[in-house]
Amino acid sequence: MERNVPNHVAIILDGNGRWAKAKGLPRTAGHIQGAKAVEAICEDAYNMGINYLTVYAFSTENWNRPEKEVEMLMKLLRDYMKNSLKRAQKNNMCVRVLGDKSKLAADIQKSIYELEEATKKNTGLHFQIAINYGSRDEITRAVKKLLEQVEQGKFSAAELDEQRIAAELDTAGLPDPDLMIRTSGEQRISNFMLWQLAYAEFYYTSVPWPDFDKAELEKAVLAYNNRDRRFGLVKEEG
Repeated sequence: MERNVPNHVAIILDGNGRWAKAKGLPRTAGHIQGAKAVEAICEDAYNMGINYLTVYAFSTENWNRPEKEVEMLMKLLRDYMKNSLKRAQKNNMCVRVLGDKSKLAADIQKSIYELEEATKKNTGLHFQIAINYGSRDEITRAVKKLLEQVEQGKFSAAELDEQRIAAELDTAGLPDPDLMIRTSGEQRISNFMLWQLAYAEFYYTSVPWPDFDKAELEKAVLAYNNRDRRFGLVKEEG
């Protein structure tokens, strides 16, 4: 039977800290290994036929973590951005950052802008990284933009529809995810893509993110193939 590969896969990267603790390592080691896993899974996903990959790297709530851990995550993000440009160009990857970038340090914002501009015409994997992202925050920001447009007379409140809302979200122009994967055993979506995941299939695995590899991705895609996606419709008996 031919495998049906999801067009867009979204992943909540969970378990870096627990992976490190289980090995007697500092949490920083888990985050470093997790970043390496992201690099590998991008290549694996594209080779499997996945066209869009979105990963939840840093949420709006993650600022509440211990200060030293947040500082380390920001340093890791800086290093990742520096290396991503060369890697993205080599792999023809289009990279986009989701979330409120205005809350990030100026040098990180600059790196993000340069990365997005340099790769926006690439035609390989469309890779989205959610940084300082929270879906409620995303929707709130979109609503504020839409209210401003109504006040400016660009359209009336009666003309507001799903398409206008979607166009103001961080994911504007992207297809909704077909499959959402969460690693490390937790079974919740933690304020991730609440609008976009309306009809996605959910897959949970106990494998922590640093250990999530091509074989685990294939398991998730196999599970996706066993789902009956009806999008609210009733399937007729044949």
